[in-house]
Amino acid sequence: MVVIRMLPARRSASLGHGLSVLALAFAAGTLGCGLLGARSAPVPQPPPPVAAKEPYLLLRLSEHRVYLKDDDVVPASEGFRVAIGKLRYPTPTGRFLVNEMVKDPDFLVFDFNNPKGRDRGRIPPGPNNPLGKRWIAFAEAHGWIIGFHGTTKTHLLGQSVSHGCVRMRNEDIVKIFDRIKLGTPVVVEP
Repeated sequence: MVVIRMLPARRSASLGHGLSVLALAFAAGTLGCGLLGARSAPVPQPPPPVAAKEPYLLLRLSEHRVYLKDDDVVPASEGFRVAIGKLRYPTPTGRFLVNEMVKDPDFLVFDFNNPKGRDRGRIPPGPNNPLGKRWIAFAEAHGWIIGFHGTTKTHLLGQSVSHGCVRMRNEDIVKIFDRIKLGTPVVVEP
């Protein structure tokens, strides 16, 4: 802080000199409105941005629903109806991570009774593909990969009819696919 003390003027030149010093002090920003000795209040800064929680998938087998969750406290705003594994080939429970994501996947045809046997061909993307528009793998069980995928057989949603995979409406799997990434946690509850 600069304190300027003006002495009584003996000549008019001194007064001009004093005003010059005062003008320089204002120009340098050392004087301004407020009391001498008072410190200016800090300028409020906006709070730092809160890091958004990474989304995760919560599959509740008893409800035949999957939820895209962004927060543990707030209930999921959207739940999607799904078909899950039948009694012989249940959808595995536990904690997993998304390990593969494919748009418009091919379907590898194999014998579910002999999954290590000879492949029976591929079904290309399109209306006859049983994986629908998206494939999201998260587990391995029964000798094959388990994942979420689309289906055109929406009349089976809400039932336990698959070989362990989680079937969804194509529109719903696309919504989820666009919001997650490789490594997204998947929690499967009974």
